[in-house]
Amino acid sequence: MQLKNLLTEDRAVSPVIGVILMVAITVILAAVIGTFVLGLGDQVSDNAPQASFSFEFADTGGFDGSGDDYVNITHEGGTTIDNATLGVQGDGSADLALEDAGGWADGTINAGDQISYNGVNSGETVRVVWTNPNGGSTNTIARATAPQ
Repeated sequence: MQLKNLLTEDRAVSPVIGVILMVAITVILAAVIGTFVLGLGDQVSDNAPQASFSFEFADTGGFDGSGDDYVNITHEGGTTIDNATLGVQGDGSADLALEDAGGWADGTINAGDQISYNGVNSGETVRVVWTNPNGGSTNTIARATAPQ
């Protein structure tokens, strides 16, 4: 028996590496095909836009809870957003009423565009909410609370 040839022979290594590579390729292909079949690839691109908003609460009567006070919301920067996908919500008992659509009325919201709502109560949290145009989910992309 030639012990030296037995230790240096590597004919069996090539088939083992080939099998491992074939299994790895099969697993990767199954994962890619599975994500497209299950629709997981579509959900990745439906993230909320990255934008910055500022809130300026105006005091017409001392934030006494009368609902006469208002908020100016300004898009400070970030992604240009389609007007149809944004909404403004308050958590008070009275609904916020659109006072002035400003730059938000033209279909797209760019940096510097402003909108005003009245009916803000003392301590009320006002939210800018983005609704996914493909249906389903909503995301709060900015929020502020009126002074008390």
